[in-house]
Amino acid sequence: MKIIICGCGPGSPDYLAQAVHREVAGAAVLIGAQRLLDLFPASGAEKIPVGADIDGILRIIENCWRQQRVVVLVTGDPGISSLAQPVLNRFGRDACFLIPGISSVQVAFARLGLDWTDAKIIDAHGKNPEYDPDDLGKEKKLAILGGRQEASAWVQSCCRRWGDDYQLFCCENLTLPGERISEVTPEDLDSSALSSLTVFLLIRRDCL
Repeated sequence: MKIIICGCGPGSPDYLAQAVHREVAGAAVLIGAQRLLDLFPASGAEKIPVGADIDGILRIIENCWRQQRVVVLVTGDPGISSLAQPVLNRFGRDACFLIPGISSVQVAFARLGLDWTDAKIIDAHGKNPEYDPDDLGKEKKLAILGGRQEASAWVQSCCRRWGDDYQLFCCENLTLPGERISEVTPEDLDSSALSSLTVFLLIRRDCL
């Protein structure tokens, strides 16, 4: 029996794949952030919310996945900054089956009508990245997973270093009722109270 890891998209139930619904319907144990568990109110599985104690969640999976069907719900796509990575690191790829989901990065680029095959994706959701801003300033398109005041300050400092080369977009609460996409200046970030579900897109002006 494999551990099933399901990408649940940016948050709206409209963006859930049918494959995810099928796996959840057959789950005995359902593990994920509370907002993801709430997407499946009809599920009769034992629901275990994920908090800060990731090691504790991994121990729960280890204790039950060989005897019970365990489905792990992750935000967005499993391959982009999700709980999938610690699960894969602990149990190995052969023990897991992954179902992709729609990433907030995909949605952000779709909302702007832009191709993202040449985009660099950076995770600043948990801590500020350690990239050299001069190296990042050579990229055509940047997608930065933010949602923290410190992440906003980091984006602001990069933009100021790059001058007027990029247009900056804040994409908040994508697919959710409070969705908002705004073109902003670095100075706007001083007074912006952004959602914890924010993706920054920085696009070179000659790409728009």
